[in-house]
Amino acid sequence: MAADSRERILVIKLGALGDFVLATGPFKAIRRAHPNAHLTLLTIPMLAGMATATGWFDEVWTDARPSLWNVGGWWSLARKLNGARFARVYDLQTSDRSSFYFRLMSPPFGRAPEWSGIAKGASHGHANPNRDFLHTVERQKEQLAAIGIADVPPPDLSWASADLARFELPSSYALLVPGGSAHRPEKRWPATHYAELAGRLASIGTVPLLIGAAAERAELAAIAAAAPGTRDLCGQTSFLEIIALARGARFGVGNDTGPMHLIAAVGCPTVVLFSHASDPALCAPRMPSGDSVRVLRRPDLAGLMPDEVLAALPASV
Repeated sequence: MAADSRERILVIKLGALGDFVLATGPFKAIRRAHPNAHLTLLTIPMLAGMATATGWFDEVWTDARPSLWNVGGWWSLARKLNGARFARVYDLQTSDRSSFYFRLMSPPFGRAPEWSGIAKGASHGHANPNRDFLHTVERQKEQLAAIGIADVPPPDLSWASADLARFELPSSYALLVPGGSAHRPEKRWPATHYAELAGRLASIGTVPLLIGAAAERAELAAIAAAAPGTRDLCGQTSFLEIIALARGARFGVGNDTGPMHLIAAVGCPTVVLFSHASDPALCAPRMPSGDSVRVLRRPDLAGLMPDEVLAALPASV
């Protein structure tokens, strides 16, 4: 078999889920800018399946993320990166770790490919001193413009599909996402408030579907028990299935957590609840059109009442 002689391009996006969704516009823009290149994505194992499903990458590598003292792991990664002989790297992670990969691909280890990112010595650095005060979408648009990619679309999940037959969905349903990072409990709206919201929705004929990971099972079960008519799908939905569910949902309500990015990015009317722990100006989900995600923010989410969330839902509710 003949060797693949196409130009080789590497894209780095390690996580998390919400950041990955926001990067789908840049992914698409990079593929359009290099239609004939061999495009590789370096990401984390949790996101590899979704990255493959996009169809934009010829290969998806997973990052073992060697620890600081794992010399063998760093040496193995350096050999892999340099062995691929990438002509250009788009570092969309722009972290200390991903910037260090530039060092691994520079002399004396490698030959320093063209590099879009913030690594010292990069050929196409994103030099805006205020970059950390930009929303992820605008920051990555600026970064890509500096290397000649001016047309960056909004988040794009149009490629995603899943068979939802096993869920036997009701005609009218909404998605509720009460979970989030286990180490950031201050980002969660209280379960009692979710239960009241779910009960109110069920009473008007909109079935609440609870979305969450297995670690959130007890919290979601308590909400479902307190709100008859609610369906608990904890641990039952893949990322692709959440996307497909969002396409048919009346709306989605949830905390500042990854699945809310999936829900918003398909155009589902979305209300996201933020506390002091994160800034929506920097990281709020984005929709694929000119519509805006509704953001409700309180320093302490316990002070946000269910009536306020109901008032933020689409007028038809």
